[in-house]
Amino acid sequence: MSQVDLREKLKSLPDDPGVYLMKNKLDQIIYVGKAKNLKKRVRQYFGSYGRGDKKVRSMVSHICDFEYIIVNNELESLILESNLIKEYLPKYNILLRDDKQYPYIKITNEPFPRVLKTRRIQKDRSKYYGPFPDVLAVNQTIDILHELFPLRNCKLDLSKPNPVVRPCLNYHINRCSGPCIGAISEREYGKYIEEIERFLEGRPVPFISTLEEKMKEASKALEFEKAADYRDKLQALYTLLEKQRITAAGSDEEFDVIGLASDDKEACIQIFFFRQGKNMGREHFFIDNAFDDEPKEIMQAFITQFYHGTAYIPGKLYIHEFLDDKELVEEMLSEKRGSKVQVLVPKIGEKKQIMSMVRRNAIDMLSKYSDQMRTKLQKQEKTVESLQKLLGLSKVPKRIEAYDISNISGAESVGSMVVFEDGEPKKTDYRRFRIKEVQGPDDYASLREVLSRRFKRGLNERAGIGENRGFAQFPDLILMDGGKGQVTQALTILNELGLSIPVAGLVKDDEHKTRGIYLDKEEIRVPKQSAVYRLMYQIQDEAHRFAITYHRSLRAKAGFKSELDGIAGIGPKRKKELMKAFKSITKIKEADVETLSRIEGMNYRAAENLYRHFHGGEHE
Repeated sequence: MSQVDLREKLKSLPDDPGVYLMKNKLDQIIYVGKAKNLKKRVRQYFGSYGRGDKKVRSMVSHICDFEYIIVNNELESLILESNLIKEYLPKYNILLRDDKQYPYIKITNEPFPRVLKTRRIQKDRSKYYGPFPDVLAVNQTIDILHELFPLRNCKLDLSKPNPVVRPCLNYHINRCSGPCIGAISEREYGKYIEEIERFLEGRPVPFISTLEEKMKEASKALEFEKAADYRDKLQALYTLLEKQRITAAGSDEEFDVIGLASDDKEACIQIFFFRQGKNMGREHFFIDNAFDDEPKEIMQAFITQFYHGTAYIPGKLYIHEFLDDKELVEEMLSEKRGSKVQVLVPKIGEKKQIMSMVRRNAIDMLSKYSDQMRTKLQKQEKTVESLQKLLGLSKVPKRIEAYDISNISGAESVGSMVVFEDGEPKKTDYRRFRIKEVQGPDDYASLREVLSRRFKRGLNERAGIGENRGFAQFPDLILMDGGKGQVTQALTILNELGLSIPVAGLVKDDEHKTRGIYLDKEEIRVPKQSAVYRLMYQIQDEAHRFAITYHRSLRAKAGFKSELDGIAGIGPKRKKELMKAFKSITKIKEADVETLSRIEGMNYRAAENLYRHFHGGEHE
């Protein structure tokens, strides 16, 4: 869009609250923002504000178009902004990296409650305990509770009178008390739940002492394996509810303390979770695209993104600097929690001390991370530059796309596209392709289909045609899993589309390990101890893994399929025996009727049907 078109579009902006999306020349969303007044806010970028700090200047220089969404109020704009940032991961927004969701233990609100792990808190009157940063301890604890108490884990609706059911296997092996058949009353079952609740609330419970006694007895009887099992169970229970060193003295409050450290390149958030006055754990997050942003802007971006997706919000959040939109953020959090949430800055006392400790942790983590990342980035830059020199490329291959095809017995062929930028996997850009036009195990034809679909979509997106699905950005180098044949197929498609992108093949040796790189009709050997070799091996392995994972998921959904399906007289057992005997569809096709009929489970008639399916007519 020209500058003239942009100015005309700016004139038509409404005075309503809403969210705006800035786009570059590839129609990619590079920034998402919210506004009380869309007209005033968006026009600022093309006035004096757009000539402000380095980040804003850089963003404005890349804006070629924008969209906006009108909402009813500021709260809606804040929530929508958070959702769109998570969906599009815009280049110039502050982005929360490694978003985590801690598990809770849930005791359901129903007759004969169940004890479950969940990552989502609902307004269903169930009881939730947590969050627990140690996921393994949560899983182990739930397993142990089911061993100690005959709790049900089925989803039967037991609120209906006299349900007609047969007890499941758990009842017959004494892992369930059988409430579905009236084998236990709600009162008796409730005693199990009361003891579990006491345990999860950190109060003394008899079954801990019982387990300790059993461990001692097993040890005295020299049953060390059994004693070790009891020890592991106890350790899991202790880990879950272990009292932390940091405790809010004399308090049963629930609150989070959030500390921030930032430098000119990165920002690190440390968050400590306090439940019933005890520190239940901590976690750190790194913030992308935080350069030139004020600490309070980074903090607000973190809070809106993290708590918008988290399962539980405590009544108080402690931070070290007030937010510009404090009331709006509190309103968003309160609406999600269902009761009032305060965002506070501690000035004196215990909370101030905890805040200082949390910020020290953030500074320490950022320092360690920055040093590690600086070293890592320098190594990656050298590796990618070495690859450029090795292949004689005109520019550094900052973006590399690698392709692989996976199929078994000619069925459910799939293609994978993995992306590496600056020597690192960029998983948000990975794509999968289910082969639609090719029948049977034809890898060359499958590669042509995948590459054709990928680059046609990219060209359409660049031309503003169809939905934007992230194909508009083209690679500096394409890597194929294979040698001359695969490279030739890729170049054929690129030439047809009028594209000039270097294509190389990753050649494997007899042991199926990366041997070298095929480029311009010659194979370039890569020393196995070099950083370039390690990068090539990683890319090839990742492309193969990604394709295989997708292929397995399709097989799991559709069941195992091959070219043997649909042939009269060839069922699952015969198909299995045929593959066991011949190892491949190709060898089955080459066999005559007599050979086929001698396979275990086969007969002459089935062998004839199989032969005719592949060869047509009567056999000789």
